[in-house]
Amino acid sequence: MIKSGLPQQQHLIMSKGSQQLERFIFWSRWLQAPLYLGLIVAQGIYVWLFMAELGHLLTSVFESGGHISETETMLVVLGLIDVVMIANLLIMVIIGGYETFVSRLDLEDHPDQPEWLSHVNAGVLKIKLSTAIIGISSIHLLKTFINAANIAEHTIMWQVIIHVVFLISALAMAMVDKMMNQTVLLSKH
Repeated sequence: MIKSGLPQQQHLIMSKGSQQLERFIFWSRWLQAPLYLGLIVAQGIYVWLFMAELGHLLTSVFESGGHISETETMLVVLGLIDVVMIANLLIMVIIGGYETFVSRLDLEDHPDQPEWLSHVNAGVLKIKLSTAIIGISSIHLLKTFINAANIAEHTIMWQVIIHVVFLISALAMAMVDKMMNQTVLLSKH
């Protein structure tokens, strides 16, 4: 009888140890919370940069008596759009990442809840992020083309190559996500 009870006790001890390890691993997701707080600080810095750049544009317009070139205006406005797109990317990472990897946000009845948050998961977040990165890259590329006379051909070539790589990567991620969703659907039938 003593021999038969010993393995059962060992199994119980190992099971409790395993549960504690699993709880600790599950708890470790909270280590990401300060990272999201840091991204919120970065968001604040982008707001500051946006306002400073807008202030520079307004100052240029007033100091020149309204005679600012269209190219200069377009480059500044594209810079502002770039900051907004990066801020949007930060919001997706902060809210979507926190909701997906740390803890659910209790926003069910909140009138300002973003539409995309109700169906966010790691796959959707990857696609949204890659789309945002392509948008940001497009803005940078457009700024480069507008200012092409002042930029080395080598730099332009590499920006185009990097943009194409972003496009191909996004397409590959979308295809993989679609295949994974189809596999999940097939496994449910």
